Amino acid sequence: MSQKRVYLFGNGKAEGNAKMREELGGKGANLAEMNLLGVPVPPGFTITTDCCNEYYQVGQQKIMELLNEDVMAAVKHIEVLMNSKFGDKENPLLVSVRSGARASMPGMMDTILNLGLNDEVAEGMVKKTQNPHFVYDSYRRFVQMYGDVVLEMKPVNKTDIDPFEEIIEKVKEALGRYLRCVPFLDERARYPLS
Repeated sequence: MSQKRVYLFGNGKAEGNAKMREELGGKGANLAEMNLLGVPVPPGFTITTDCCNEYYQVGQQKIMELLNEDVMAAVKHIEVLMNSKFGDKENPLLVSVRSGARASMPGMMDTILNLGLNDEVAEGMVKKTQNPHFVYDSYRRFVQMYGDVVLEMKPVNKTDIDPFEEIIEKVKEALGRYLRCVPFLDERARYPLS
């Protein structure tokens, strides 16, 4: 029997539980337990903490080969529960990705929101939501988080300017306008340039 590397949760069921912090990390174990308790959290899956150690032993290519089938099945599981499809421009499934650890490490949780957004999906979401600002702001956050977490495009120290914020400021300056954000009031909320 092969080693289990991916644990599913969702729809009130979970393959893990709160006692599995060593295998699932604190967040993964707690998400599994919340599902078992009936707390309405979105479905997902957790890749075991041992995969991190395994990554350092066998390398990126091998760990991707070992995880591919299970991760694809886990995404399919989420698609069924959410009645949406990853990469679909009509009814897209967007996911968030978080790192975790066996012990809580404040400030060390890297997150990428809105994984699954691309140009085509964004266009479909604009049609579906009728809220282009919401969609493109979500897309911006995805690109910015991916750049920060995966590509390490971030300030080196506290005095450095975030490279994405620097680009946004240059665009605003070139437009000669300041983009004003107001809280979401309802689906029809618009965020005008002023």
